[in-house]
Amino acid sequence: MESHKPCSALHACMGAMHSKNTHSDKNYVIIGKFVVQLSQGKSGPGKSAYIHVYSRTTVDPKTGKGKLSEKAHLKHGKSKKHNGTKTITYKIKLHVEPEFGTPGAFVMINQHKHEFYLESATLEALDKQIIHFNCRSWVYPVQKTKSERLFFSNTSYLPNQTPIALVELRKSELTSLRGDGTGEMKEWDRTYDYDFYNDLGSPDKGQKYARPILGGSELHPYPRRGRTGRPPCSTDSSTESWPEKINLDIYVPPDERFSPKKLSELISNSVQAAVHFVIPETKSLLKQDPSTFKSFDDIHDMLTGKKSQAIDGKVMEKLKKIVPDELFTQILHASKANIKEFPLPQIITENEFTWKDDDEFGRQMIAGINPAQIQCLQKFPPEGKHGVSAIRASDIEQNLDGLNVIEAMEQWRIFILDHHDYLMPVLDRINKKGTCAYASRTLFFLRNNATLKPLAIELSLPASLTENNNSQVFLPANQGTEAALWHLAKAHVAANDSAYHQLISHWLYTHAVIEPFIIATRRQLSVMHPIYRLLDPHFKDTMHINALARSFLINSGGILEKALFTGETSMELSSELYKDWRLDEQALPADLLKRRLALKDPGNPTGVQLLFEDYPYGADGLEIWCAIRTWVTEFCSIFYIDNDTVKSDIEIQEWWSEIIKVGHGDKCNETWWYEMTSISNLIETLTTLIWISSAFHAAVNFGQFAYASYLPNRPMLCRKFIPKEGEKEFGEFLVDPDKYYLNMLPGRFQTSLGIALTMVLSHHSSDEEYLGQRPLEWTDNKEVQQKFEKFNEVLKEIEKKISERNSNPDLKNRRGTTKIPYELLYPNTSNTGSKEGITGKGIPNSISI
Repeated sequence: MESHKPCSALHACMGAMHSKNTHSDKNYVIIGKFVVQLSQGKSGPGKSAYIHVYSRTTVDPKTGKGKLSEKAHLKHGKSKKHNGTKTITYKIKLHVEPEFGTPGAFVMINQHKHEFYLESATLEALDKQIIHFNCRSWVYPVQKTKSERLFFSNTSYLPNQTPIALVELRKSELTSLRGDGTGEMKEWDRTYDYDFYNDLGSPDKGQKYARPILGGSELHPYPRRGRTGRPPCSTDSSTESWPEKINLDIYVPPDERFSPKKLSELISNSVQAAVHFVIPETKSLLKQDPSTFKSFDDIHDMLTGKKSQAIDGKVMEKLKKIVPDELFTQILHASKANIKEFPLPQIITENEFTWKDDDEFGRQMIAGINPAQIQCLQKFPPEGKHGVSAIRASDIEQNLDGLNVIEAMEQWRIFILDHHDYLMPVLDRINKKGTCAYASRTLFFLRNNATLKPLAIELSLPASLTENNNSQVFLPANQGTEAALWHLAKAHVAANDSAYHQLISHWLYTHAVIEPFIIATRRQLSVMHPIYRLLDPHFKDTMHINALARSFLINSGGILEKALFTGETSMELSSELYKDWRLDEQALPADLLKRRLALKDPGNPTGVQLLFEDYPYGADGLEIWCAIRTWVTEFCSIFYIDNDTVKSDIEIQEWWSEIIKVGHGDKCNETWWYEMTSISNLIETLTTLIWISSAFHAAVNFGQFAYASYLPNRPMLCRKFIPKEGEKEFGEFLVDPDKYYLNMLPGRFQTSLGIALTMVLSHHSSDEEYLGQRPLEWTDNKEVQQKFEKFNEVLKEIEKKISERNSNPDLKNRRGTTKIPYELLYPNTSNTGSKEGITGKGIPNSISI
């Protein structure tokens, strides 16, 4: 282990403690500092918690493990409070024999009645050597766990390089983390195991709440989730049961749980959003009133808090029955407090109606919150599993800037947003529930200034829902009836894209696919493994937020089923599209090539060249991708000297095997999985995982408030079909097109749900760590520290480039007419500007919300 100089304050503090000690030459003194966070209302452990230190250099012949020190109790705690969270710093002192050697691990025994969150620990031996422990874990009372809690220092070793004193500890710790697939998990269990998504339905509430199990079948394949082991439902033994009340304490292993500070902020933000937007609108549900908006000003008033209504007493009574008492108390308090002011969504800050422009509609396809779905059209007319498009060359050629269709195709200038094939098989089921949904194809033309001009929208229904032609084609228009119909058609496209964004781009392609990698990492890679250290910050809080999502977001009757037009088919659609998922295509260069948004370029560090420069997601994303890949390459080169080093790494081999065979077991027979036999394949895998967990998630998540909280811009469902001539509704539409449009949008309650959801999901917590940021002394390897600092500096340079691009008037897509700068892939690594709240920028290390 390399020696490090402690920070001046710690060094002075510990030096003073040494100077006061008169110890014999027979003993060394180890000084320790432990930082603990406490949940609200809970006391610190103090002397009820104590530690033993393990040597990493001296083996105890009786146990075969590192020599164990005497115990030392936590004491001399100094506390401070911040935002309702209490942090206590404890110091310990213990004596060890000279032959004890260097500390390599410690065990914490908590005999207090409450759990506490151990953030970090630092040990200083007599020779002033500082040993850091990046703990970040909950330590539960030993009366519950029946075992002590082990923490290793921040030194990394490949399995065959582990010091002899730590070999048995390394093995036994990994073994203790693997579940056996039985029993119900308790909150203090540190057990990682896999399960299907068999907890999305609640058949005990009635058949309408039953949902198919996702994962483990050819019909409904899916990534695995963390196992909780709750008892089955009484009416369906294959479905896991839920408590009657909303459950915020669903099991996740302690190391995956939010810190007290993070959990407190999330609950507070959710309560504020619910009280401000959702709860006042629930009385319309009790009265079975669809409650539509009368004007655009009504929607604006909901966002600004004007004309807010008192919360109905019956609503509060119903809430008390379904939410935990502690949460209900917070809701009650918030409902009586002064209404919190929320910012206006950026989409209407500059101009309330710019979102209606065709140019902005096109810009959001490459710079909005779902920028990785559009692709270059390869065949005209578009064709899929469910038929050939009704769009004809004559429909679009007048808008191709003098080109014919063949010429435009040859120049790669026609693009498609395709929400057709995957929706057609389920539209019958969706629309029978009262929603009015189409499957859509939307064509765009790439102008010379790199902006996208909409060409045509095709809206289709299954033949069973139509008497004649099942497709309608709408063309851009600036005035009259055609312009109003075009506006309705764009709303239906936006509803399609909103559902795809939430269910696929956001949930499936980030949250769901990453969870099996986290479970396998914890089960198969020791905390001491360098790849564990590399990936760990990119997995922070993901299992916990996924567990909460299963509680009230993606479950039957959950928020997404209420807010999205896909309703109860939502997660089935997610499963259907998982059939097409490939890890190798999630790498950004591969994705861009697949969608024909880039060309191969061996001379480029990324291997590709963008089709056009002004593609904000692609331009910023490739620079971030390249920075991540360089960092991963340099990191791996420190620990792996050749391909044989990878092949002989037993933990990496078991990790990769378990991911393929179990975590993503429904795809275990696919031939596209990388073979974990080379450094290059390891680098590609790790780069892709970090990209998904950090940058890609940031690109599809943190702009939701800016774009999607104003529902006319991105409605999540439509309640009316587009009227046809001769129908009664067509007459109503002609009389007042704006009224028809407002009646087509989601009702007030569904709109309030959407606003609250996007507000909470777009919020950066105060303890967020961004790409290029890590806790001090996260590793004691100086070479790794130097490479990471280089990575940090590269990200800062990328920030400057993004700011320059956003200021370039020639790059029309960087701001558009709404004046929203593209900052979703702005790293925010520099220590400047606001980082907490709804900022619309920044790349957190992990999928933490």
